[in-house]
Amino acid sequence: MEKVDELDKEILRIIIKNARIPFAEVAETCGVSRAAIHQRVQKLIDTSVIEGSGYAVNAQKLGYSTCTYIGIRLEKGSMYKTVAPELKKIPEITECHFTTGAYTMLIKLYARDNEHLMELLNDKIQEIHGVVSTETLISLDRSFQREIPIF
Repeated sequence: MEKVDELDKEILRIIIKNARIPFAEVAETCGVSRAAIHQRVQKLIDTSVIEGSGYAVNAQKLGYSTCTYIGIRLEKGSMYKTVAPELKKIPEITECHFTTGAYTMLIKLYARDNEHLMELLNDKIQEIHGVVSTETLISLDRSFQREIPIF
C-alpha cells in the first residue's frame, strides 16, 4: 500500500467535512490542479483509505425510532463465520463486529419501535443457530458521530 502523504491528508480533512465539495474548490484550497485532486482521491479509493460514498440517512425520519446495540454470545467463537452471514440477511442491522470480551459479536440495529425490536430479537436474531444469548442496549440519544481525525 502506498503511503498517505500530507496532501492526501489535507484532501481527506476537506472532504470529510463535505463529501460533495467540488474538486475545483479542494484544488484551490490545496494549491494544486483539479486533475491532481481527482487522481489523489481515486488513489485513496483504490487503496481503500476511502471506503464507500453516499449520503447519511436519518433513520428516525424514515420511521426507525429505536437505535439499539446488541451483544451476542455464541455457542463457540468460531461460529461467527456462519452467524455473520445470517445477521447480514436482516436489513435493520447496520453494523456487525466480531469482538473480544463479554460478547462474541456486537451489532447495531434500527427498529421502528419496541414491538419491532422484540420481533427482530425473538423471531430472527435469537433463532440463528449458534446464538446462545443476547443483551440489548437501547440508545436514548446520539450525542455525536464523526470520522477518525486525520493527523
